[in-house]
Amino acid sequence: MAKILVIRLSAIGDVAMTIPVIHSLAVQYPQHHITVLSRKGMSAFFGYMPENVSFWGMDEKERHKGFGGLNRLYKELRACHFDYIVDFHDVLRTMYLRTLFRLEGKKVAHINKGRREKKALIRQQGKTLVQLKSSFQRYAHVLEQLGFPIRLEFTSIYGNQKGDISSLLPLTGEKGKDIWIGIAPFATHKGKIYPLEKMKEVLGILSRKSDLKLFLFGGGKKETDILSNWEKQFPSTICIASKLNWDTELALISQLDVMLSMDSSNMHIASMVGIPVVSIWGATHPYAGFMGWKQNESNAIQVDLPCRPCSIFGNKPCFRNDYACLQSITPKMIVEHIEKVLP
Repeated sequence: MAKILVIRLSAIGDVAMTIPVIHSLAVQYPQHHITVLSRKGMSAFFGYMPENVSFWGMDEKERHKGFGGLNRLYKELRACHFDYIVDFHDVLRTMYLRTLFRLEGKKVAHINKGRREKKALIRQQGKTLVQLKSSFQRYAHVLEQLGFPIRLEFTSIYGNQKGDISSLLPLTGEKGKDIWIGIAPFATHKGKIYPLEKMKEVLGILSRKSDLKLFLFGGGKKETDILSNWEKQFPSTICIASKLNWDTELALISQLDVMLSMDSSNMHIASMVGIPVVSIWGATHPYAGFMGWKQNESNAIQVDLPCRPCSIFGNKPCFRNDYACLQSITPKMIVEHIEKVLP
C-alpha cells in the first residue's frame, strides 16, 4: 500500500474541483491510501469519499500560520511517511512543502496551471480564444506523472442518492412536486457578479410562477442582509444564507432541480452533488478551464465581446469601464435558460 498526500489549499471552488479527481483515484486504486491536505473548513467536502480517503485540515490562522507554521505542518505530515506528494496548487506555500519532501527523497509532482496560455486568452491585443485544459484534466495529469493514470468517473458525493434534509424541513418544507431553484448571485470579484438590480428582476419573474420555490445562497453579513431583504419582497423565496453548515447546505443543494450561479464556488458545489447549473459569465470565460464538473456549456450565459475574457478570476478592472459583458445579459435570457433546464 502506498500513501499519497494531495495538497490543495485556497478557495472553495478550487478545492471542490478536486473532488471528481480524488474520488476517481480512490475508486480505481483502492489498495492505496489518500490524504487530502486543505483548509480545515473544507472537511465536509470529503466526508462522503471512499474509505481509503482521509482529510487533513490545515490551520492557516493559528497553528500553521506563517513560515514557522509551515515548518510545523511539514513535521506533522512527515510523521505519516507519505510515499507520494501531489501538489494541486503550486503556490509559494505548497512549493515550500513539496521541496522539503523532495529533499527527503519522496516522489513529488505538481500542477501545470498553463499560466502562459491563460495570459494569451485574456490579453487585449492578439487574443488567443481557444478552449484550454480543464482543471480536472490538469489535476489528473499530475497523478499520471506519478504513475497513477485515472479515468475521470464521478457522479455525486452522494452516489446515486440525495442528501438528507429531514432536519431542514421546518425551513424548506417538503419537496413535493414543487420545482426547487437555487440562486447564488454573488462571487468574490466584481467582474463575475451579475448586477443585483437585474437579478432582482429575475427573482420577480420566477417568484410569480406558482410551482417554484427559490432558495437564496450567500454568506457573510452584507450578502445575508441583501438576500434577507429579497426574501421579504418575493413570495416562495427562502434565504438560507448563514443559516446552514456545510453538511446541510450540500444536502439541500442536492435536492435542487437547478442552480443559478455566477462563475463561482456555488457552480462547483452544485456540480459535486450532480445538479445542473445555469451559470453567468462576465469578465471570465469557460475557455479558461473552470467550468463545473459535467456542466453543459450551453447552460453558460455569456455575450460575445472582443474584450472577453479580460480576466481569469474576474479581479481586474473592466477594460471598457462599463461591464458590458454583464450588463448586456437580460433577465429574460436568464429565465429562458433556466426554463430549458427544468423538468
